[in-house]
Amino acid sequence: MSEEQPRVLVTGASGYIALHIIRLLLKEGYRVRGTVRSIGNEAKVKHVKEVYPNSRYPIELVEADLSMDDGWIRAVQDCEFVMHVASPFPNIPPKENSDLMVPAVEGTKRVLKACAKAGTVKRVILTSSISAVHGESSVENSQIYDEQDWSNLDSSDLDTYARSKTVAEKVAWEFVEELPTENKFELTVINPGLVIGPVLSNNIGTSVKLIVRLMNMSSPLIPGLNFYICDVRDVALAHIRAMTIPEAAGQRHIVGSGSLWMRDIAYILQKEFSPQGYWVFTLSAPYLVFWLVSFIDQSVNLILSRIGNVYKFSNERMKNVLGIKPKCMEGTILETAYSLIEHGVIPKYDKFQSKKSQNE
Repeated sequence: MSEEQPRVLVTGASGYIALHIIRLLLKEGYRVRGTVRSIGNEAKVKHVKEVYPNSRYPIELVEADLSMDDGWIRAVQDCEFVMHVASPFPNIPPKENSDLMVPAVEGTKRVLKACAKAGTVKRVILTSSISAVHGESSVENSQIYDEQDWSNLDSSDLDTYARSKTVAEKVAWEFVEELPTENKFELTVINPGLVIGPVLSNNIGTSVKLIVRLMNMSSPLIPGLNFYICDVRDVALAHIRAMTIPEAAGQRHIVGSGSLWMRDIAYILQKEFSPQGYWVFTLSAPYLVFWLVSFIDQSVNLILSRIGNVYKFSNERMKNVLGIKPKCMEGTILETAYSLIEHGVIPKYDKFQSKKSQNE
């Protein structure tokens, strides 16, 4: 690399995926600037500052909130690349559609407008989701979805989160398409599946809570849910490759290792951790049980319509364009659990045998 390295902006720097991206960027010698909602939030900022202590350039942090215009021009200034990672994800169904839609869509617009004004941005890498490829709970038999597919915004099977990701991504493509020539920059999109893998702090991603629920016995019955899983380290690498590979410009890239049933994830965890004092429930329950539970626990409403369906996506572009070989799903699951224990998110029992997660 040259003496004067490109500066890369990463939005939502304290987030689960963003921390992995920042760590990899710093390791590869880039100058990195990250946005946080409050620099005064030491609990979150500390993890960002310490994510890669041996970096050539210390990370720079600036305040910027997706719900406000203030700070974004300053955040983007002098950056050649922008990775827009920050986005809301619900733990329970939002009371109003706007609770997700506004920050996802308006936040994306704010970042892109700042990029257009800056005049230095060459490429924006947007973190979207497979929910924007196929977010409907219904699925065609044996259908394998790829980057040509889009979630149907008119479908009643599309939940608010999938709708927000779809609209936000469409808005991004339309925004770049309509830019005048003098303000043009390239756009590329990463569409990850359910993101799990080693955590770098105790500020974990919403998707990782699946592993937490299985490990802390808060899921005594396993719903018939199928997930398209990806490793957070593959997601981070995909962002860096999408930033540098010419063929990635103007394209979407699904990132994932494959589909797996929740009960199979439970079996993998039980086999590894039951000798270490952990009890992982593996008993499956029918749809009716969870339908009844949904009257007590609102979060169950997020999964009801997906029970029993298999979701398959193509990762050919990830392998052939970005040159990434997806990590083994079993290894990803186990390393997630080990890291959660090491970071104190899951209790460390007397029989626990430490196994350092491979974060390289």
